Amino acid sequence: MAFAIRPGQKVLFIGDSITDCRRRSEFIPLGNGYVRQVRDLIVARYPKHDVTVVNTGIGGNTVRDLRDRWTDDCIRHRPDWLSVKVGINDLHRWLRQGDAPVTPAEFAELYDEILARARRETSAKLILIDPFYCSTDRDSGSFRSRVLQHLPKYLRTVQRMAAKYRARHVRTHRLFQELLKRHRADHFCPDEPVHPNASGHLVIAHAWLTALGF
Repeated sequence: MAFAIRPGQKVLFIGDSITDCRRRSEFIPLGNGYVRQVRDLIVARYPKHDVTVVNTGIGGNTVRDLRDRWTDDCIRHRPDWLSVKVGINDLHRWLRQGDAPVTPAEFAELYDEILARARRETSAKLILIDPFYCSTDRDSGSFRSRVLQHLPKYLRTVQRMAAKYRARHVRTHRLFQELLKRHRADHFCPDEPVHPNASGHLVIAHAWLTALGF
C-alpha cells in the first residue's frame, strides 16, 4: 500500500491533551508528542513531500469541546486529512459525574455531528484514533478497572464512525493492550494510564503512519 498522504497536502490533528502535548507553550506549534513524531518521520522518509501539519489539540477537551470550536479549529483550516483523537476525558467525567460529563450516548451523537460537518464542509479524508487506557486492572473495583469496563462503549462509537465515514481507524487501545502482555504499563505511561511518555507517543505515531501506508 502506497503512502496515502500526497505531496503538498495539509494534515490537521485535533483532540485532547495527548494531541496537544504543550503545543501552545514550550513546544509551539506541534507539541512534543505523536503529532511531532509523525511530522518528523514523514520528513525523514519523504523529504520532498512538503506536507503541512497543523495541531489544534487542547488538553482536557471532550467531544463537546471539539464541537464548540469545530469551525475555528477544524473547518477553517481546510485540511486534506483530518485526524481526531478524543474520548478519554468524556469517559472520565462521566464516571466521576464531575464537571460537564459526557455520556456514551452524547459522545456518539456529537462525534457523528462533527464528522458530518467535516465531510459536508471540507474535502478532508478522516483518520480516527481510539481513546486508550494503559492499565490491566479490570476486576479490582478501582477507578481504573471501571474505566476499562466502560471504555468499550466509546470504542464502539469510534468503530461505527470509522465505518460510516470510511475513515482510517487507528486502534490504539487494542495495540496498547497487546503490548501490556509483555511490557509494564509504565514503559509507555509512567505517571498515569492516560498520558504517554516518548515511547508511548511513538507507539501512537507508528500505528497512525501504518494506517496510512507509511
